[in-house]
Amino acid sequence: MKRILHEQFGINAIKVERLSGLDNANYLVETLTEKYIFKTYPYFQDALSLVDAENNALLFLQNEGQRNIQIPIPSKNQSYTALVNIDGQECICRMLSYLEGKFLVEVPHSKKLFQSFGKFLAQLDLKLQQFTDFRITARKLKWDIQYLSLSKKHLDNIPKNKDRSIVHYYFKQYDENVLPFIPELRTAIIHNDANEWNVLVAQEEVSGIIDFGDMSHTFLINELAIAITYACYDKENPLEWASILLKSYHETLPVQEIELEVLYYLIAARLCISVCISANSRAKKGGNEYAFVSEKNAWQMLYRWLAINPSAAENCFREAAGFPAKNPPPVEKIIGKRNKHMSSVLSVSYDKPIYMKGAAFQYMYDAYGNTFLDAYNNIPHVGHSHPKVVEAGQRQMAKLNTNTRYLYDSLNEYAEKLLSKFPDSLNKVYFVNSGSAATDLALRMANGHSGNEKIMVLEHGYHGNTRAAIDVSYYKFNNSKGSGKKEHILVAPIPDTYRGKYTKDDGSAGKSYAEEAIELIENSDTPIGTFISETIIGCGGQVPLGKGYLKHLYPAIRKQGGVCIIDEVQTGFGRMGHYYWAYEAQEVVPDMVILGKPMANGHPMGAVVCTSEISASFEKGVEFFSSFGGNPVSCAIALSVLEVIEEENLQDNAKIVGDYYKSLLQALQNKYPCIGDVRGSGLYLGVEIVKDYSMDPDTGLAHCIKNELRNRHILISTDGPYDSVLKTKPPLQFSKEDASKTVEQIEDILKSHYKIKEV
Repeated sequence: MKRILHEQFGINAIKVERLSGLDNANYLVETLTEKYIFKTYPYFQDALSLVDAENNALLFLQNEGQRNIQIPIPSKNQSYTALVNIDGQECICRMLSYLEGKFLVEVPHSKKLFQSFGKFLAQLDLKLQQFTDFRITARKLKWDIQYLSLSKKHLDNIPKNKDRSIVHYYFKQYDENVLPFIPELRTAIIHNDANEWNVLVAQEEVSGIIDFGDMSHTFLINELAIAITYACYDKENPLEWASILLKSYHETLPVQEIELEVLYYLIAARLCISVCISANSRAKKGGNEYAFVSEKNAWQMLYRWLAINPSAAENCFREAAGFPAKNPPPVEKIIGKRNKHMSSVLSVSYDKPIYMKGAAFQYMYDAYGNTFLDAYNNIPHVGHSHPKVVEAGQRQMAKLNTNTRYLYDSLNEYAEKLLSKFPDSLNKVYFVNSGSAATDLALRMANGHSGNEKIMVLEHGYHGNTRAAIDVSYYKFNNSKGSGKKEHILVAPIPDTYRGKYTKDDGSAGKSYAEEAIELIENSDTPIGTFISETIIGCGGQVPLGKGYLKHLYPAIRKQGGVCIIDEVQTGFGRMGHYYWAYEAQEVVPDMVILGKPMANGHPMGAVVCTSEISASFEKGVEFFSSFGGNPVSCAIALSVLEVIEEENLQDNAKIVGDYYKSLLQALQNKYPCIGDVRGSGLYLGVEIVKDYSMDPDTGLAHCIKNELRNRHILISTDGPYDSVLKTKPPLQFSKEDASKTVEQIEDILKSHYKIKEV
């Protein structure tokens, strides 16, 4: 190497040290009086053209008075590049001056330093706006944010499914929130890589920048996006630090409002590029270690970025640049408009209703910049806006949407995949558009099969909003405003081992409750044609059926020729953690299963799964047809949900996180006498709030906890006969950290409650 340096550049090196580099080799060269940076690249013509272009840019900046950049050193023949043979390989080589200073990653960060950083970049970009080079303009670089799509091919190299989904989500967000605005974004040649290992610092100011090898003709705002990414990705409050850098940049080179609108998504895009390239390098085994230097921090910031409301980020950026915040209309105006067109019978959650604008995985974003941790909504089963689910719907919608009178693959594919999750006896499926419609259809089919109209239901059960569903929903018909119990309905007591007659949940209570129900059956004037129940009574306050209840009761129903229907609308698809279907905990196999809500992640879909015998009875009647039940789009979406559950091991997550979550709540129960019971399984839990040291429901305190959590940006709800049970059934992406945060806030609210009581 020393020989090459002398022959090509006339430099007598006393020391040559190999430095890190991603796509080329870098060396620190020392003589008795000077230091240089020597760079080599595998030879091919495009690489030579780009190295020449980079040299031209550096020489241009030097002529423009730009200080603190590396200057190309000519070779003996006055060329700024040379072709040499190194270890049998033809290489391009060049020499650059050396810049003193510590890297940004090596020094403490301060407001003064970030102000200097912003100003430095703006001054550099002002000069580069005057520079042109067709080779840089024509370049398509994987590190250039405008070519984010080049990184999509590396998605599968990301080892963790959850990580992969977040990157996929931001790919989709870029398509939605950046691509439409590209014609309006300013473009220029920029440095394009102001990362923490390329920025030099001296005396709390940026003293230089190195490595112009990723220069690109791209969106001007990308310069800031990249700088913010690497300067802030180890910060707990990245927006605060980003604002300092942005404000300083803006004072020298003003940014435009449209650029601030997309900045949040550009930062996310750069993070995605970084982790994708790292994943690809790792997949190659033995990849360059330099590819991993930013990986840990990049993942850390991606997860933090997800918890930031994009509206909050934009307004933070706008404030830093001196633009007024975007203020949506007050929530009262939104409520007024809603009430003008909608009936007040449609309720809203919380004392302070929430005006929502977006959501991602376990987070929901309101219009005012707040991010809510969703510990409540079970309908987005695999997470809000899950990219695989969104993409499945978009792709199929662009291709075909029709009805089941035509043949198409997605119907068969989904039906087969869904039925594979059930025992062999449950081998027929009928698709509809909601859980309510599924209940309606199941009751009709059960009646046709058994020939008996009598239906047994459980106290506090709920099965939907159609007339037939309300007739079997004690929660609705027994309400003071309800229509009352119909003659063909027989109500069995809820087998509640907390508030009920029998409380020993070792199997004895379940058996005793079943015996009482059997006595009702035997005393009935007519045989029971249908028995419908949930395994955990949601509207009853997340009450699990006593252990063994269905195991003892089902034979009595079937003895009369009755049909046993289980409602898995809220509890199915792995939510129980320990079981894929909640009925498995009762050691039974029902005759029919009702599905809805989560099966398509909120897309309107429901289903009835039944035995071939029941299906055969139904086939003797008139044709069944649902215009949209089982349409190609619904099937594609629902199939993607099943795939996500498997790929991301969400049933296991529900078990692990659910058990942890429940243990935290039980620990609270041991400390606070207002918690009477903690019950449920997986990520479907209920917390009964009572008057201290009693079983008297404390509706007021339950509402206080729910609404105060809302004020702290955590969503749960209340339910039960007295609306005194906290219910939490979050998307299955919910993590241990989310569970800890929720329980910590509940405890903080309870501490305040007891402090007030003492006063």
